[in-house]
Amino acid sequence: MSQSLNHERTLLRWLGGAEYRPEIPVGVTWGTPWPKGSLMRAEPLSLIEVGGGAVPVQSWPTAYWPDGSVKWSAHAASFTGEPSPEYYLTKSAHTPCLNHTAQIAVTDKHDLIEIDTGTIRCQLNKQGNVVIRSIIQGNAQLCSSGSLCCVLEDEQCNESGQRTRTEHDYVSSVNQVVMEQNGPVRAVARIEGIHKLSAGTREWLPFTLRMYFYAGQSSIRVVHTFIFDGDPQADCIKGIGMKLTLPMQGPLYNRHIRFAGDTGLFSESPKHLMTWRTKGKYEEQFRRQTAGEAISFDPHEDKRFIELIEDSATWDHFKLVQSTADSYTISKRTQEGCSWLKAAVGSRSKGLVFAGAEHGGLAAGIKNFWEKYPSSLELSHLTSESADMTLWFWSPDAAPMDLRHYDTATHVESAYEGSDEMRSTPHGIANTSELMLWCFERTPSHDTLRKVMSECQTPSLLHCEPEFYHKSRAFGLWSLPDRSSPVKVRIEEKLDEIVAFYLKEVEARRWYGFWDYGDVMHSYDPIRHTWCYDVGGFAWQNTELVPNMWLWLMFLRSGRADIYRMAEAMTRHTSEVDMYHLGAYKGLGSRHNVVHWGCGCKEARIAMAGLHRYYYYLTGDERVGDIMDEAADADFSTVHTDPMRSYYPKDQYPTHARVGPDWSAFTANWMTRWERYEDTAYRDKIMAGIESLKTMPNRMKGLSIHGYDPDTGQLYDMGINSGGHLAVCMGGPQVWTELALILQDPEWEEMLAEIGVIYHLPQEEKQRILTGSVPSGYAWPMFATGITAYAAKHYGSEAMARLAWSILLQDEMGQRDLKLEEHPVAELEYVRGISEIPWMTTNIASQWSLNAIMCLELAGRFL
Repeated sequence: MSQSLNHERTLLRWLGGAEYRPEIPVGVTWGTPWPKGSLMRAEPLSLIEVGGGAVPVQSWPTAYWPDGSVKWSAHAASFTGEPSPEYYLTKSAHTPCLNHTAQIAVTDKHDLIEIDTGTIRCQLNKQGNVVIRSIIQGNAQLCSSGSLCCVLEDEQCNESGQRTRTEHDYVSSVNQVVMEQNGPVRAVARIEGIHKLSAGTREWLPFTLRMYFYAGQSSIRVVHTFIFDGDPQADCIKGIGMKLTLPMQGPLYNRHIRFAGDTGLFSESPKHLMTWRTKGKYEEQFRRQTAGEAISFDPHEDKRFIELIEDSATWDHFKLVQSTADSYTISKRTQEGCSWLKAAVGSRSKGLVFAGAEHGGLAAGIKNFWEKYPSSLELSHLTSESADMTLWFWSPDAAPMDLRHYDTATHVESAYEGSDEMRSTPHGIANTSELMLWCFERTPSHDTLRKVMSECQTPSLLHCEPEFYHKSRAFGLWSLPDRSSPVKVRIEEKLDEIVAFYLKEVEARRWYGFWDYGDVMHSYDPIRHTWCYDVGGFAWQNTELVPNMWLWLMFLRSGRADIYRMAEAMTRHTSEVDMYHLGAYKGLGSRHNVVHWGCGCKEARIAMAGLHRYYYYLTGDERVGDIMDEAADADFSTVHTDPMRSYYPKDQYPTHARVGPDWSAFTANWMTRWERYEDTAYRDKIMAGIESLKTMPNRMKGLSIHGYDPDTGQLYDMGINSGGHLAVCMGGPQVWTELALILQDPEWEEMLAEIGVIYHLPQEEKQRILTGSVPSGYAWPMFATGITAYAAKHYGSEAMARLAWSILLQDEMGQRDLKLEEHPVAELEYVRGISEIPWMTTNIASQWSLNAIMCLELAGRFL
C-alpha cells in the first residue's frame, strides 16, 4: 500500500449496502486485511464515521506476516445510535474513550463471572447444571436460569414385536468458563461442558457455548456447538436446545407472548380478553392488550367483565414447530393432559420468540431457523411465577435424529464411493447453532420485533471494498472483475451465471435441514430430474473440489451479500458436519457421499483450514478458529488412517501423503497456524516438506505419492509419479501460491511453475522430463489452467498464457451459455415446477470458476 502511514485508511461498508445497516442497537465484529509491512502490532486504530465522528473500537490481530507486521486484524464496535452509511478504519490514536458507564465490566467471583454491559448484567456459573444464573436489566430480573437440554429416545422391541419408547432428559454440566475477551467494547465468555443424564450418571455430547456482550447493548449473541460422541445405532437424539427461565409478574392478562411468522407476528397472552361480551371499551382494551400495552380494570365498574375473564380459559403453553423448510405450526394448550389447539400455520418462521410481563421480557431468535429444520420455540408455565422459554435446535416434536448409514455395504464400483471399507460414523462430528437474546423493559412493538427478526437472521457486518481485499494479498492470488474486452465480459457473465444457478438451486432443491444446510450436491441425474442424492459419491459435495474457496473468492471480488450468506452457511456446515472433532479421525473429514459422514475415505483435504480461514478472518469467529486449531495436526491422524492404505501396505514410513491433496492440505493447516500464532514449529514443518521436495529428482512435477513422517514433516521420495489431478483441484494452487507470497522463495516459486508447464505436455515430453515412469494421470486439463497461468506469469510466457485460456474457454463450461442451457422440466416429470441444466456438476462449476478467477489475475492481459 503506497499511502503514508499517517494517512492510511480503509473504507468499510455494510454488507448489502447502506440500506441494510442496522435498524436497532447492535454490536458488530469484522475483520480487516493489511498489506505486508503496513500495520505493526502496536499501532492504534480508529473507527471514523463518514461525517468525521469517531466510534469506540476494540481491535486485535488475528494473523501476522513473517516480518511481524499484522496480516489480519479483527474489530468490534457497539452501535447504539443511527449508524453511518460508511466508516473509515484509520491508523491513529484518536479513538474516543468509553466512559465508565458505557464500557463492559467483567467481575470474576469464586463461583461465577458477571458481565455488565452498562445496560444489562449477566451472571454465568463456573460449575453446575445452570449456565446462566441471571440476566438483569435495571432492577428487573428477566432471566433467572439458563441451561442446555437434550432428550434421548430409547426404543426397545421385545420378542413379541412390541415396541417401547422411553425418553431420557439430559442437562448441561459446566466444566469451565473462560473469558476470551474482557472489553472494553466486546467481551466473550467460552463455556465448556457436557450433557449429563438428569436421573443417572451418563455423560455425553460435549458442548461449547460462547456468549458475546457489547458495551451499551441489551442483547447477547450465543453460539452453541455440540459434538456427537454416541452410538448411531442406539443413541437417537429426540431434541437438543437451550432452556431459559423467565420470572413472570403481574396479572395474566398483562403477560405477552410473540412468535415470528413468515412476515408478521403471532401475538397473544396467557389470558386474552376475547369473550362473548368483549365489546365497546373492552374491545379497545383487547386491542391494546394484543399490541402489548399494559391494561387495568376498575374492580367495581368492570366487575362483571373481570368475572368473565376469570372464567375464561388460561393458556399456559405455546409452541411453534418448524417441521420442514416449508411448514410450521403454532399450537397452544391450557395445561398438561389437555389437547393442543392449532393456532396458526405458515411456511417459514423468522425464528423469534418473546415472553414478558409488566416488568419487561426477553426475546430470543435462532439464526437460520427454518433452514435448519426441524426446530421449534416453546413457552411453558406462563401462568406461574416462572415461565420456561426453550429454544430447540432440533425439535422434540420431530422424529429423532437418525445418524445411521444408509446401507450395510459400500458401493465403490456402481456408485463412486471411495473405499471398500465401511467407515461410516458420525462419532466426532459437530453442529453449531447461533442465537440472539434481547432484553426489553416492556413488551416491544411489532416494528421493533421486525427489526430484531431481521438482525437475527441477517446480522449486520462491516466489510472492506473488493479493491482493498485484493490489494492486501492477504488471501493470495485472485482477480477483481474485469470487463475490459468482449471475452472478459463473457467470462465475468459466466462466473455470475454459475453462482446465480447455485443460489437458485439451493431453494429449488430444498437443500435445507439441520445436518444438511450449507452443503450442495455433487452431480445431476437428468433422467429423474434430480441431483444424485442416493448414488454414493455423487450425492453431497462435502468440500470436494473446494466450492468453499470458489464462493469466498466470488464474495471478495464482488462484496455481494447473497454470496456471502451462501459461503457462510457452507463454512458452518462443512467445518462442523463434514469434519471430525474428536476420536481417531480428528482433523480429518469424510469424502462426498449420500451421508455426510458416510464415505470410508477420511482425509485431511475435506477439513483443511484453507477452506475456512476466509470466514474466520472476515468475521473473527472464534468457533471457526477452534476448528482450524483442530486441523493443525491432522497429519498425525493419517498414521492410523493412511490415505494410501488401499494401495500401499505399511512400510518403513509412518504414513503416506500425495503431494496434493494430502500434503497441500497439511500446508494449508500449518500456514494458518503459523500466521495466527506465529508458531514457527508449523513454519518449520512447511519448510521440511519443501526442502524434501527440492532434493527429489522430479521435485513436484510428478505430483507424486510420498512416504511421510508427521513428527518431522519430512517427505520421502518413493519414485512414484502419479500425475494426480487431485493435486491441482483441491485447493493446492490457491494455498501454494499464497504461500509463495509469504515465503519469497524463488526455488519454491519455480517448483510451482514447473507443475503448470508439465501438466499439459504430450506424454513423450513428460517422459523426457521426468525421472521414472510417466503416469497416465494429469487428467482434467481445465483443473490446471490456473497453475499454468502462474507458470506463464513466472516465465513471462505468452504461449503458456494462451494455452491456459484456450483450455479454459474450450471446456464445456466455457463453451456453453447457461442462460440458454437452463430449461423447465415438464410438469409431470417432477414433483413440482423446476428448471434444470442437465449436464451441471459442482466439481466443474467450482473448478472452472476458481481457475477463471486465477487466470484473469495472472494472464488476463493475453485476452
